[in-house]
Amino acid sequence: MPGEPIFHICRREEWEAALANGVYGGSSQDAADGFIHFSTAAQVAESAARHRAGQTDLVVVIVDSAALGDGLHWESSRSGALFPHLYGPLPLSAVTAVDDLPLGGDGRHVLPPGVVPGNADV
Repeated sequence: MPGEPIFHICRREEWEAALANGVYGGSSQDAADGFIHFSTAAQVAESAARHRAGQTDLVVVIVDSAALGDGLHWESSRSGALFPHLYGPLPLSAVTAVDDLPLGGDGRHVLPPGVVPGNADV
């Protein structure tokens, strides 16, 4: 049974390298922190605004959390919210979709319809 979808934002070139290598080891920020950062549907818009503001050529990777096994940990952020963190590489088999994450006219990233919190398509 599929788990809750979780979301990871990265540069398109990082994702294309993962496709070529067959596995995704995370972004440079992930490597520095020792885990791959994910967000829930309710968190992804704020994560994009906070950590990727103004950046272009990004994708949002949608992942089945149940497919990650014991490497996935839910950990508190500075604000106390629980965020999913993956310790180890992301197997491409856990990815359910990858969508563009363009900037809108207001300078904020435009999330794909399936990523909007509360949308039954997520």
